[in-house]
Parts: sequence; C-alpha cells; structure tokens
Amino acid sequence: MESLCQSCERLGFRKPTAIQTQSIPYALKGRDIIGLAQTGSGKTAAFVLPVLQALLETPQPFFACVLAPTRELAIQISEQFEALGAEIGLRSAVIVGGVDMVAQAVALSKRPHVVVATPGRLVDHLENTKGFNLKKLRYLVMDEADRLLNMDFGPEIDKILRVLPKEGRRTMLFSATMTSKVAKLQRASLQDPVRIDVTSSSSSAASGLDGDEGKYATVETLCQYYIFLPAKLKDCYFAWLLGNLAGQSMIIFVSTCATAQRLALLSRSLGYGAVPLHGQMPQAQRLSALNKFRAGERKILLATDVASRGLDIPQVDCVLNYDIPGHSKDYVHRVGRTARAGRSGKSISLVTQYDVEQYQRIEQLIGKKLAAYSVDKEQVAALQDRVYEANRQGLLQMKEEAEKKKDRGSNGRKRGARMAMVQGGEDNERLEFEE
Repeated sequence: MESLCQSCERLGFRKPTAIQTQSIPYALKGRDIIGLAQTGSGKTAAFVLPVLQALLETPQPFFACVLAPTRELAIQISEQFEALGAEIGLRSAVIVGGVDMVAQAVALSKRPHVVVATPGRLVDHLENTKGFNLKKLRYLVMDEADRLLNMDFGPEIDKILRVLPKEGRRTMLFSATMTSKVAKLQRASLQDPVRIDVTSSSSSAASGLDGDEGKYATVETLCQYYIFLPAKLKDCYFAWLLGNLAGQSMIIFVSTCATAQRLALLSRSLGYGAVPLHGQMPQAQRLSALNKFRAGERKILLATDVASRGLDIPQVDCVLNYDIPGHSKDYVHRVGRTARAGRSGKSISLVTQYDVEQYQRIEQLIGKKLAAYSVDKEQVAALQDRVYEANRQGLLQMKEEAEKKKDRGSNGRKRGARMAMVQGGEDNERLEFEE
C-alpha cells in the first residue's frame, strides 16, 4: 500500500475524484462494479489502483485484463498501469491491432501481470498463440463499455467471456454513458455488482438502462457554443475559427478519415500546425500524431471519433465539432476531451442547414441550450478566395498521394506474382527431377 501511495504522490495525485472515492472501497472489498462518470473524472485510476493493490496481495502472471475500444486508449491505460505500478515492478503488455502479432506473442510469453487489449486482437491471440490463456485471470475491466459494444465488439467480448474463469474473478465496467447494451452485458458478466453513478444526473443513467435517451450531463466548467452557417461556407468559417483561436490547443472532430486528412492539409496551407488522427493511418503514424499533439509540437489535432473516448490530454483548450456527430451521445464524449479534472474549456459546433435536427437532439440529450458563438461574417467572407486556393492545393496533394499509394500496391503485386512464378518454376523442375 505504501508503494502505491508513493506512486500517487509522485504523479501529483493529491485528492481522489468522486468516482475514485466511491468505487475504490467497494473494489478493495472484492465487489463487481459498474461505474458511471463524466469524462475526465479519473475513471482509469479508479480501477488501476484496486487492481494493483490486489496484485500486491496475491502476485501472479495474467492477473488482470483490461479491454478498451481503441488502440490509443489501450496504450494510455497501459501507461497509467506502468506509472502507478513502477514501485512494485509491474509488467504489462499492450495487445492491439496494427502491430505485429509475433512481437505481441513474445510480450505475452514473458507472462505480464496486466494485459491491456482491444477485443479483436485479444481473441486472435487466444485462438492462435500457443500457450496463452486467461484461465487464471483474477480481474476483468471493460473501459468505455458502451463504445466497446457500439463498435460491434459484442461477438469478440462473448468469446473472451467464455474462456475466462467464472469463479474468483472480479469484473468492473466503466463508462461515461449507459445504454441498454451495457445493461445486458452487465447482467451477463457481473455478479451482484454495486453501481456507482457520479454523473450530475443520476436519474438519467437509470433511464439509460432501459434504452431511453435520457439526459447526459456535461461538466459545469465547459462553455458550449454553436455557429449556424450555410454549408457552402463551412470551410471559410473553419478557417476563421483557426485564426480566432490561434495559439490554443484544439481537437477538431470530423465524420470521415478523408475529411480529417483534407482539413489537416487545409490548415497547414493556411499556416497552422495540424496533424490528422484517424483509423486509416498506420499505428505508428497515429501514435506519432498523438504524441506531437500531447507534447505541444502541434496545436491542432484533426480527428475522427477514434479520439473521442478516454484519451487524457490535459492541455486541450477547445473542442471544435466540424461535423455534428451522427450519434448524440458521441457529442458528450467529444466535448469531454476538454474541461477535464476541474479545468475550464470550451466547445464549438458548426451547424449547417442539414444538421439542425441532429443538433436539436444533442441539446435535448444534455438538457441545455447552447449559446451562439460571436462571428465576424465580413472577415469570414474575405477568406473565401484564400480558402478555395488552399483547398485546391490540398486536394491535389491528396490525389498525388493516392496515386503513389496505388502505384506502390501495383508494383508490390507484380513482384509477388513474379516470385510466385519463379517458385512455381522451381517446384516444377523439382517434380520433373524426382520423376
């Protein structure tokens, strides 16, 4: 216990958050937990600390497994485990897609105490990596449980649950929002759980269990705005906001990978340091983009919803919704990237004539009306020519990169075909010799 206290002190943890205060005592008693709390409320430490305390009492390999919906969140959770477990020699392994399975199999062969994984890749190893199993697992944690299910990980989670021990295993579910799917998963995987709800509207979480929309609270330190604009001038308003908010760190959420890439190029053409983050990027590039943003080397992160869950980046001043999210609850998670842990922050949503209905659903969900953000429309109009040219250059660059990628793929297939022909010829010669 003393070593964990030292780790908390070293990391600057002075006072527990509400979710930590209410859930950790039950976790130390060995109870299954379902924890509901707003983003930025310290949910990760709420399960990391009890797991580490239990590991100290009965150390063993493959003691705990944590499931996360995205690679970036899995890596962040692992970093939290390693930071808090540094004093006790904790070993952890991150098992996610986009990384060589052989290297991961080697990491698993070292028998880590904690495995942090995305469900799909964990199932791959359970089925294909010789000698790896979780038959003696003591703790299962599902972070951002609603997103795990919304991303269609349900079948993989069912496979994982089937190979885990039912006796002697503690399970914890954590999320910022509650859905009927999570309630179903709770009934399937938890035994007599205690429910910890520290959202500002506990009745809303209860209604979420029945699948109703309910209300999902955002923190009081978050100032939320909207800008109503014509769709054809959306990029001009976007460019104006980049100038208006220059110097502030921003996460800009978009709906598609192509839009993230296009706006990153547009931002750079306009003189603003921006990096994209989306699911079509190789894992190394995704981590590089995230690390540059965290380190402050880039002030603007253009992201799809891959960055909307769980990522703890303390210095985010503003969240900009370039595209209104298709699911209202994703709005709560997006804006939760700012105003974390008691800090202040702001969010701005760009609402075109095509987004009004979805925008109204968001206001209904969070139970408040957003304020209009003040815009100088003359300055916006003056940006049209500059934005048009920057967009044209960006689209040309994207086209060139796509053609280069296509050529590389074509050359690779040709080399593969030539190798197959050579190998086929060798095999034929070998067969003729044997005859």
